[in-house]
Amino acid sequence: MLVHPQFDPVALQLGPVAVHWYGLMYLVGFGLVWLLGRWRIKAGKTDLTLRDLEDLIFYCVLGVVVGGRLGYALFYKPAEYLANPIELLYVWQGGMSFHGGLLGVLTVLFLFARRKGKPLLAISDFLAPLIPLGLAAGRLGNFINGELWGRATSMPWGMVFPQSGDNLARHPSQLYELGLEGLLLFALVWWFSNKPRPLGQVSAVFLMGYGALRFLVEYTREPDAFLGLLAGGLSMGQLLSLPMIAAGAVIFLWSARKSTLAS
Repeated sequence: MLVHPQFDPVALQLGPVAVHWYGLMYLVGFGLVWLLGRWRIKAGKTDLTLRDLEDLIFYCVLGVVVGGRLGYALFYKPAEYLANPIELLYVWQGGMSFHGGLLGVLTVLFLFARRKGKPLLAISDFLAPLIPLGLAAGRLGNFINGELWGRATSMPWGMVFPQSGDNLARHPSQLYELGLEGLLLFALVWWFSNKPRPLGQVSAVFLMGYGALRFLVEYTREPDAFLGLLAGGLSMGQLLSLPMIAAGAVIFLWSARKSTLAS
């Protein structure tokens, strides 16, 4: 049985300003998007410019933060935040939703695509291979904080998270997500995007891949205490992942059919 190392969540203290590891992981994530995006632009994988990439990252930061916060409030604690909407601004208390962040990013991508006169799926196809490593960085931040731990397990790599308030060995589900939704998904989408694909298919593979992997890993992740398991014994994360899988499948089939008709 392992015990969580109990890292100090503060990476750097600059006088009254505390720089947290979780915040640094966001910076690492967006930095990786910038580096990988530059490579794809220079490799001729898109007609977007470096300036476009920088604009996209700026807008996506806003989409992730605003969408992630609003999504958490809407999907997980609607009554609490409706009663105290000012708490939406208390981002230091935690509470972000990947699915809400995704909706926020899609919103800013839609606006960006309209301004540039490009199809939304062309923009999302460019960004999709860049995202998984950023997600991996975020899950590493969760692990450092000792949060979002897994369900109890008897596996030899089970880990005790003192923050859970018990002495149970649990799945280190943050690391599972790092490996599956981060590294594995990155390898899959990056490989798939290396050859020319019909419009929308790279985005579709990302949606289906993330949705399926998140759905599976949720079986090892402890459900939110204030929600528990919901319809069909599924967690909120699983219920939110199902529409992602369905949307990805629809886009993939639509793209394949359109490509066949065009040829």
